Amino acid sequence: MTPSRRPFPWREAIGFGLGVLRLSPDAFWRMTPRELAFAIAALRGPITAPLDRGGLDDLMRQFPDRAKEMTDGE
Repeated sequence: MTPSRRPFPWREAIGFGLGVLRLSPDAFWRMTPRELAFAIAALRGPITAPLDRGGLDDLMRQFPDRAKEMTDGE
């Protein structure tokens, strides 16, 4: 069984390259996907691992939701 692959996110890549990096269309299309990924990472910072269940549980203990008290006027 082959892994499923997402299509390349062209809309986001072009938007980031032209809008955020302010590259000319010529400069954008001359970049390799790897160069674009490095440019994105330089601005956004490194990708961090997603939060696991233990981390979520810790955050929920540290910052519990507080039930909003309902009043007759609401």
